[in-house]
Amino acid sequence: MLKSEFIIKWIQKEFGEMDNKIIIGISGGKDSTICAGLLVKALGKDRVIGVLMPNGEQTDINDSHRVIEHLGIESRVINISHGYDGLMYAIANSQENVEDAYNAYENDMIKTNLPSRLRMATLYAVAALYPGSRVVNTSNWSERYIGYSTKYGDGVGDFSLLCEFTVREVLQIGDEIGLPYDLVHKVPSDGMSGKSDEERIGFTYDELDDYLLNVTLPTFELLNKIEKLHAKNLHKIVNMKCPSRKEYEEVYNETKNHI
Repeated sequence: MLKSEFIIKWIQKEFGEMDNKIIIGISGGKDSTICAGLLVKALGKDRVIGVLMPNGEQTDINDSHRVIEHLGIESRVINISHGYDGLMYAIANSQENVEDAYNAYENDMIKTNLPSRLRMATLYAVAALYPGSRVVNTSNWSERYIGYSTKYGDGVGDFSLLCEFTVREVLQIGDEIGLPYDLVHKVPSDGMSGKSDEERIGFTYDELDDYLLNVTLPTFELLNKIEKLHAKNLHKIVNMKCPSRKEYEEVYNETKNHI
């Protein structure tokens, strides 16, 4: 059986008896395109709502519109630029001096992650307009393993369709369900840095997928790069730590006994 058929059957079992909507952010990249395609195959186009969320100008937004047109799903465009600009101004204005304010504006962590978190907040705001709706996460296994996502941004959702599949497998799934080849095989990038994902992470997805799928043994240098990223970003893919009352008591007693 094709991998796409497994996913489609799962979607139908999980949501087929309901009449709620599934909300998905459409970036124009392969993952959101393929997730949207799977949802339409499983539930029909009337159950899926695509949300386009440019931050000001998005150079490849035509790809997002092509996805919407190809699948025939309802969509809306919500530009997050006012929210992003307003928050950036407020963050910079909270700094004590001009230099610190400038550094806040130029902080790569903020510039990269804030739009992603605003987009997820936007998806849940749209979901609130449709009682009982669900937001789908579109991250794949390869990206999740090395933490190539934003915590509480594109790394979350109510359910995930691709979290157990590598980039290589995701591309196969896209081809299986007959999506436009150029959208499925589009070079992945964050749309902000001007670099491809592979340029940013320092190795190719083929190399990463070979390792994850046990196809070949990586070089020591590659293995070190992959596992360092995995260890560094593990906090992004595990549940929020919530110590139990018993754990608090045990730590307290241990500390007390050492005094």
